[in-house]
Amino acid sequence: MANDVLYGGKGPVKLVSTEWLQKHLHDSKLLIIDAQPNIHDYFQEHIPGAVQFDEGLLRIALRGLPGQYTPPAAVQMLFRRIGVRADVPVVIYTGKGANKGWGDGLAQTMVAYSLVRFGHKDVYVLDGGIDKWKAEKRPLSQEFPKIEESAFEVEVQRDFFIDYAEFRSLREKEETFVIDARPPEIYQGQGPWIRPGHIPGAVNLPWRSLMTDENPALLKPKNALLDILEKNEVQPRRSIICSCGTGREATNQFLLLKFYLGYPSVKIYEGSFTEWTSYPENPTVTGPYPLGYDKKCEG
Repeated sequence: MANDVLYGGKGPVKLVSTEWLQKHLHDSKLLIIDAQPNIHDYFQEHIPGAVQFDEGLLRIALRGLPGQYTPPAAVQMLFRRIGVRADVPVVIYTGKGANKGWGDGLAQTMVAYSLVRFGHKDVYVLDGGIDKWKAEKRPLSQEFPKIEESAFEVEVQRDFFIDYAEFRSLREKEETFVIDARPPEIYQGQGPWIRPGHIPGAVNLPWRSLMTDENPALLKPKNALLDILEKNEVQPRRSIICSCGTGREATNQFLLLKFYLGYPSVKIYEGSFTEWTSYPENPTVTGPYPLGYDKKCEG
């Protein structure tokens, strides 16, 4: 279907344009998911035919540790309720939200990653989300679609992510390159977590630096993205682990590197800084450098 996608090869996630979606808006075999930050945003306006979905349903605390993925059986029920089918492509979008204005642009990458994590094989992310759609004066609706529940079967794709034990064993290997997608001020200093800074060795590549200034759901042009990645030594030859605070911001970079650009070895450490700092024995470092000091000046 997606011969005119912006990014994406043979993998399960592709980036599509607003032009592409309008052309396919009335395809009978296409499910559109609205992941705007609040249900009232959806009431006020959504892309015609889109079904509302709250990304917050995808995660819940596990043994007290917050931000852990909802059990597969529960996710299966959620996806069935909104009509997700294995043989029907899914388009996801989000936006700032016309009613509440809470959106940061990440809901569409979070939901897209979750769909493929739990086994869907044909997912499209709308570049620029509903805000770009609106700026181009494309059609909007307040009507609710008629959605039939599905029989979608969840199948967790274990090769997309690593757990805590795997992260500890991999992070100091020479070929491993850990990215921290959080903002520089959080990476360098005190965020909301119990301890400041970042995981030693993690390189700061803020997810927002990859998006346009005016729209956090719109990727910068490809040449600009490649320049940013090269300057930060994010290269296809490396074994890349994407991390952040809770694993949500990292979905932006995971989709970009693994599916849009086709890097061969990319995984998410879903527990990220939240899980790392839940173990008192784990070190953290502050400042702009991955190891807490400029490695180039050693000795």
